[in-house]
Amino acid sequence: MRLEHIALQVAEPARMAAWYCEHLGMKVVDQVGDACFFIVDEGGAMLEIYHSPAEGVPDYAAKTPLELHVAFWTDDVPGDCARLASAGATIVRPPDDPSADFQQAMLRDPWGLVVQLIKRAKRLN
Repeated sequence: MRLEHIALQVAEPARMAAWYCEHLGMKVVDQVGDACFFIVDEGGAMLEIYHSPAEGVPDYAAKTPLELHVAFWTDDVPGDCARLASAGATIVRPPDDPSADFQQAMLRDPWGLVVQLIKRAKRLN
């Protein structure tokens, strides 16, 4: 078995999918109308971003970064943190020292979900 996707119930799936594609390099591989988008990164990791009116939308902004976050590996934590902040994300934890073996930053996307930017001396996958 292998993980296929992680699903996120959100209020504005089309806008959120577009933001993740434009600013985090993901692409839409499938969608159901304007209510459900499957987006993948270059390595094949997939998120389902959808809205089901019968269900409540979680309050992502109320979650701490350690309760829930979506992590993206990058070569440039400080640069990507600044770029995402310019695109509407809010910095929760600024980037670590860029010379460290382990670097991270935490931001909230425009919908309150925490996005972690991470760089390790040795990638895990």
